Amino acid sequence: MNRGFYTIMAAQFFSSLADNALLFVAIDLLVTMKSPAWITPLLKLSFTLFYVLLAAFVGAFADSMPKGKVMFISNLIKVAGCLLIFAHVHPLLAYALVGFGAAVYSPAKYGILTELLPAEKLVAANGWVEGLTVMSIIFGTVMGGKLVGGQVSSFLLGFDFPLIDTGIDTPPEAALCVVVGIYMLAALFNTRIPDTGCVYGHQERNPVKLITDFANCYGLLWKDKLGQISLAVTTLFWGAAQTLQFIVLEWANRTLKLTYEQSTSLVGVVAIGVALGAVLSARFISLRKSLNVIPMGIAMGVIVMSMTLVKSVALAYPLLILVGLLGGFFLVPMNALLQHRGHVLMSAGHSIAVQNFNENLSILTMLAMYSLMLRGHLNLDVIIVLFGLFLAGTMFFIMRKHAANQREFDSVALIGELKH
Repeated sequence: MNRGFYTIMAAQFFSSLADNALLFVAIDLLVTMKSPAWITPLLKLSFTLFYVLLAAFVGAFADSMPKGKVMFISNLIKVAGCLLIFAHVHPLLAYALVGFGAAVYSPAKYGILTELLPAEKLVAANGWVEGLTVMSIIFGTVMGGKLVGGQVSSFLLGFDFPLIDTGIDTPPEAALCVVVGIYMLAALFNTRIPDTGCVYGHQERNPVKLITDFANCYGLLWKDKLGQISLAVTTLFWGAAQTLQFIVLEWANRTLKLTYEQSTSLVGVVAIGVALGAVLSARFISLRKSLNVIPMGIAMGVIVMSMTLVKSVALAYPLLILVGLLGGFFLVPMNALLQHRGHVLMSAGHSIAVQNFNENLSILTMLAMYSLMLRGHLNLDVIIVLFGLFLAGTMFFIMRKHAANQREFDSVALIGELKH
């Protein structure tokens, strides 16, 4: 690992920290506006929408210039999204623009890893990436709740600049100033990311050809015996993880009777487990053994269902840490394998764009279903059981599919092969 890698990690940490803090500031804004509960999941849905809509284009954009520059531009777009909230634009629309910046950012932040590091270091690198990303989720979740809480917001609003009227008079506005500052810090680190010297040649600009090229890459990755398994697992995980975030928030409020600030801390507990799982898998699971972790996903789904039996905060904490740990343990090796196969079969930016399309389509679908269940006043315990059954059942199907692939030929032997 070199200095460039750690600079990328710092940039990623602060950008993700701001993304997650902003989410909970925006949720508080919706609560203040007295929006119905089913609107809240749509906030994350608006954020992920551009990941799907721009999937055919962001890969080519990420490969058209040094990836540090792409990440810098993306963070400026996120700042513009924050400024829209200052202009009293609805949080759903403002957070959608932040999602636009994140969609442009993602192929660059992951694609640069395959340019900078050899295949044998990708699992360890992904352990760092996912570990730091999850740490940013923990701190961002807690920070978002604290920034709009009475104590911190009073402190922020207490700042007084002589002869200057900032116009910042509410807790969400004060919180947004902190978030913008973190985005600018991330942008500063972006300017220090080294140019890897990896050049992909002329990138297509014709929208029709870009969509055709994306469709070809999409088909190539899904037809690959290793690509389809790792892509299926990561697609399921991110849809489940983002939905679980909102389920835990609602569960903490309804079942455990926690305040909003306390509920955000409980959401952060899941992320602590993911960070532990990411560190453990990076330490003990090699790229060649990455497919051995699939049963962890089945166990995660089963344990999620046991949330319906928990009525105390003391039991909630270890349960949610365990759920997160299992998720982090199977995510990191699958993510590394998917990046490796994408780099072997196509360019880094294009493979990450295909991954983002699938993962965020999963997030959109699962959040939309959760929102519809809430709007239909379905019992929360029933929602949790259905969620756990879907997660465990789908992971079991993926495990059977991999076993069937192995009976045809040893696809695991492809791990570590050179770029085509």
